[in-house]
Amino acid sequence: MILSASVTCLIILIFAMLGVAKILALGPMSELAAHAGFTTAAYRVIGALELAGAIGVALGPVVPLCGGLAGIGLVALLAGAVTTHVRKGDGLPKLVPAVSCAALVAWYPALLAHVRS
Repeated sequence: MILSASVTCLIILIFAMLGVAKILALGPMSELAAHAGFTTAAYRVIGALELAGAIGVALGPVVPLCGGLAGIGLVALLAGAVTTHVRKGDGLPKLVPAVSCAALVAWYPALLAHVRS
């Protein structure tokens, strides 16, 4: 139970922060968008999807279907992030965060199912 709550909180924190940073184009987000081949507007859409995923994961313990769908959506976003980094020839320092987050989010539905049983 504690592990599930910890993973859930970590996912919410990561994606809420990333989503808000992209939506508001804070710090290096505009540069990161350009490097990835996205406009700032497109990067803001990705940020909104990340924020929606964080909200869905937060609702997961109460509405498991919502949490599960949010987890699937975040994994899809992260698959796109990994693909983008590979296509751009980015090295491990830029690839590891996306892969690590994908593994964390992929683990979430299993923890959610375990808590519900």
